[in-house]
Amino acid sequence: MSTESYLSKSSEPTRMNPSSQHAAAESDGFRKLQLAHKVRQASSSTLFLFGKHLSPWSRSRSKRVFDCVCVLSMLPILIPVFLLVGLAVRLTSHGPVLFLQKRMGRHGKTFTILKFRTMVHNSGGAHKPVTTSGNQFFTPVGPFLRRWKLDELPQVFNVLAGHMSLVGPRPKLEEHAISNLPCRAGITGAATLTFAREEAILDRVPKQQLETFYHSVVLPAKHRIDAEYMAHATFRSDFRIIVDSVLRRWDSTVMENLLKTWAFEHGDKKLLSSLTDSENAFAHAHLLAQMERPASAEEIGAF
Repeated sequence: MSTESYLSKSSEPTRMNPSSQHAAAESDGFRKLQLAHKVRQASSSTLFLFGKHLSPWSRSRSKRVFDCVCVLSMLPILIPVFLLVGLAVRLTSHGPVLFLQKRMGRHGKTFTILKFRTMVHNSGGAHKPVTTSGNQFFTPVGPFLRRWKLDELPQVFNVLAGHMSLVGPRPKLEEHAISNLPCRAGITGAATLTFAREEAILDRVPKQQLETFYHSVVLPAKHRIDAEYMAHATFRSDFRIIVDSVLRRWDSTVMENLLKTWAFEHGDKKLLSSLTDSENAFAHAHLLAQMERPASAEEIGAF
């Protein structure tokens, strides 16, 4: 049927009797209800994180039950640790024991994340958004708490409150959030293990290039790793992530390689030289040699 014939027929409602008009209206309303229901079903079943669909486990009620059971069963062990860490923070610096900060959670809702305070209390709140091991004023016990991730322990109460999960993408500051999370943020996760030594590695980046490197390289890499993990996450993989976090099975290879690649692309020979170690000395020497050699005729012609 042509568009013209369709329009001509649809534009003649006066030819329909009242009962037919009523039936058509009811049918149209029913179709709209069906469509709305299908849209709601689709939106709830096709949740995705940065282009990757969430696995069934990542959006299941079982994951929430698992989180709560784990936290409640560990509280008898965690409470004495809370008391010791809180006492250490209180006795070594002035200010509150806990550090409270707004973060972006599931579906773009903000919540207050809980941490043990590791930096000198600043009532003005002028802490730098990209933290390195050398650009903040840490308390005497701050570096120790950061190194062993003890400052993150109060987030188990965020888990009980439903703001977070044990395993998931880390909740971001509003200025670092690229997209709304369709799942609960996590205390630990695949990207957390990969970037566990982030602050020490970021301290090697020149200060004037720190935020550029963080926003253009580190954040996208974190998002890709989290999206890939959450697309295939299962109970077993979450449990393995938790065990690896507790046992500090961290691998900084990815972040080291990101920094090497970035230094090479930006011609930062000083930074690339500082990354040289006994294991990768040959690879670094090769990159430095590439940077120092004269351009070939083919490369000149490419410009």
